[in-house]
Amino acid sequence: MLRLRQLALVANDLDPVVDDLKGVFGVEVAFNDPGVKSFGLKNAVIPVGHQFVEVVAPIEENTAGGRYLARRGGDGGYMVILQCDDHAPRKARVDDLGIRKVAEADEKNYSIMQLHPQDTSGSFLEIDVQVGGEPFDGPWMPAGKNWQKAIRTERVNGIAAAEIQSPEPEAVADRWSKILDLALERDDEDRPTLTLDNATIRFVPDTDGRGEGLGGIDVVAADRDAVLTAAGERGVRQDDDVVLVGGIRFRIV
Repeated sequence: MLRLRQLALVANDLDPVVDDLKGVFGVEVAFNDPGVKSFGLKNAVIPVGHQFVEVVAPIEENTAGGRYLARRGGDGGYMVILQCDDHAPRKARVDDLGIRKVAEADEKNYSIMQLHPQDTSGSFLEIDVQVGGEPFDGPWMPAGKNWQKAIRTERVNGIAAAEIQSPEPEAVADRWSKILDLALERDDEDRPTLTLDNATIRFVPDTDGRGEGLGGIDVVAADRDAVLTAAGERGVRQDDDVVLVGGIRFRIV
């Protein structure tokens, strides 16, 4: 099993980004994790169906999140978090490739492996294990104990893809292919992609001058018109199927 489970954004100011996400997509915050304060951050975790968008914002000087904001010139994508059911082979593969780990912990019910973005290229990449989390409505520690109560699917009900941008998308795609032990494929526009159990990761050129990073998220619409109408009212609609919130291109599919 290898699922796309959570995508993190980093913002200078948490509340306006969360308000836009709620206002456009009709979603609700499930959890504000007090644990991220140890990293100099505050956050909000929002279910999108049975996946999650997280927004983090620095509350102290000289945090990793703050440096990432500076490097990418403002709010934007921060982290791609995957769920697997067995860490051992994935840890062995990462070690064989010589990739550094930013964070690694094995707790009773949740284990984390966060990789160094300078070694992965493109974005922070994290691969986690949740004991008992195989059912999609089961536990997911980063979202708190009762995240299911915050699910709202009237407008959107899932995440279909993460879009990683880079000046060298082919090289980044090849790197992620090796890390995740997945064969590279091509989509209808001949862009390199990786197919997970529930979503895809695609790699595209950096066209906005912001460099490598998580640049886009495809969200599955239950009520496309409602999403786009709300986006227009909030002034964040970009074109027929793209909404710009928190420095991320949300494509409505």
